[in-house]
Amino acid sequence: MNIKTELLADEKLSKRKATLIADHACTSEEAFDELFNCFISDDQRLTQRAAHSLSIAARQCPWLIEPYIGTLVKQLARSDVHDAILRNSARILEDVPIPEEYHGELIDIAFKYVLDKQTAIAIRAFSLTILYNLSLIYPEIKNELRYTIEERMDYEGPAFISRGRKILARI
Repeated sequence: MNIKTELLADEKLSKRKATLIADHACTSEEAFDELFNCFISDDQRLTQRAAHSLSIAARQCPWLIEPYIGTLVKQLARSDVHDAILRNSARILEDVPIPEEYHGELIDIAFKYVLDKQTAIAIRAFSLTILYNLSLIYPEIKNELRYTIEERMDYEGPAFISRGRKILARI
């Protein structure tokens, strides 16, 4: 399967096709690398379509995403990419172990998204989980996370409130 061709073949990328591409990407490191290269491409349409398949593949085969964690953190820090890239980067990073070298940068990025009302709610919700996961390693950020969630609860939508309540119950 040529992943790039499959991603661009149809007018819209169906969930079924995104899953088929993700399944194929999980068959080998080379196939996963091909999907990841589509995700970091300069072609905006290609990156948006690859993002969903990549998040599915990363959940199915988390060991294959490990070499790309640094690139995902860099993608999440960008302001010149489509929300699909940010959303799926955050979705992946909430589920995988993050190497220590990226912890500080990721904490800063995640807090920035949580506090920015202009950021899409999904990115903010995934950022909350990233922060919670890192608070298990760095308990000193728990108070800031708790305060941030409590402060934002009255002004947020259902996704943020739901995620926030779950995290507050665990803290």
